[in-house]
Amino acid sequence: MNNSSETIVFGSQEAPSNTTYLMEQKISVFFSIVFMTVGIISNGVAFIILMKAYQRFRKKSKASFLLFASGLVVTDLFGHLINGTIAVFVYAFNRDWMRFDRSNILCSIFGMCMVFFGLCPLLLGCVMAVERCIGVTKPIFHSTKMTSRHAKIILSLVWLFAILVALLPILTLRDYHIQGSRTWCFLKTEQVENWMDQFNLLFFSSLGLLSLAISFLCNAMTGLTLLRSKMKNQQYRQGRSHHIEMIVQLLAIMCVCCICWAPFLITMANIGLNGDSLESRKTILFSLRMATWNQILDPWVYILLRKTILKKLFRITRRCCGVEMIRIHTWEFSSFKNSLKVATISDSSGCTRTNTLNNSRKVSTNQKSELTENKQSFILSEI
Repeated sequence: MNNSSETIVFGSQEAPSNTTYLMEQKISVFFSIVFMTVGIISNGVAFIILMKAYQRFRKKSKASFLLFASGLVVTDLFGHLINGTIAVFVYAFNRDWMRFDRSNILCSIFGMCMVFFGLCPLLLGCVMAVERCIGVTKPIFHSTKMTSRHAKIILSLVWLFAILVALLPILTLRDYHIQGSRTWCFLKTEQVENWMDQFNLLFFSSLGLLSLAISFLCNAMTGLTLLRSKMKNQQYRQGRSHHIEMIVQLLAIMCVCCICWAPFLITMANIGLNGDSLESRKTILFSLRMATWNQILDPWVYILLRKTILKKLFRITRRCCGVEMIRIHTWEFSSFKNSLKVATISDSSGCTRTNTLNNSRKVSTNQKSELTENKQSFILSEI
């Protein structure tokens, strides 16, 4: 029912409810626009930072990680742009789907976008965790096999797989449905009786939860490997700092994904297993809003958790805690030792060169004196 077409009579009981509804409508549209704008700007800034880093590390082992991270940020950016635009459009028509979508086409597009842009961050986070685990545990294999070309192929395959999962309900003749709040479309979550509807919900939720589990295992293996190498004093020099930076970013992404996506995935899995929505509409909507925060927080991981900013934060925390900063770092000691070694080697090589030159000069003078003496003796004998 279109509430804007109703006449408001002051003093009646419908006036306060109608004004409250209009106020809630305006607030919802305002927050949707704000979240969409913040998400687009954040992902745009993160994409610029990652592209600059990729130009610097194009031919190094970090290039594949930066490609996957750039793909994640681009996916989040388009997710905010497309899903946010459709949501604002739905609010603009007072959530009356019959006015603008009688054939259910827009709802199907909205539902496919929700599935695609929901799965991609989880799958890409899993791929990034596996890539870093291979890079730390098997560095030779990673440097020879994981090239930029292979990373681009894997990124394309992840996008293609997410598209196929989003198209699965359409291919199996199961439509996307308008949800209880009438602000978004997704897989059927109310009165789920067909086994195919249950399968779609379980397939989506199991893929997301499996991605989170693999990310956790790979990040744990990577962290243990770095810790073990540090205890054995096997230093990676400059490469180790890059590894630590990427692992910190991966752990932050994994924590954000777990906090934001776990409630929604568990709710969908519960509906798929029980066959009927035991969860209230408010619970589903709240878990969905938590999941949308993932696309806003992901880019800030790459904006804030960079090596330069982490060093500054570390110094600030050390100063706040009252601990004096250690100005001479281990790399300074190592570089000082290396410079001393180079200096001693150069000095020793210089000394040997001067000695050889002096010896050669002495030999040449002795030979000249012997020749002059021989000539004189020969002349005297002939006389």
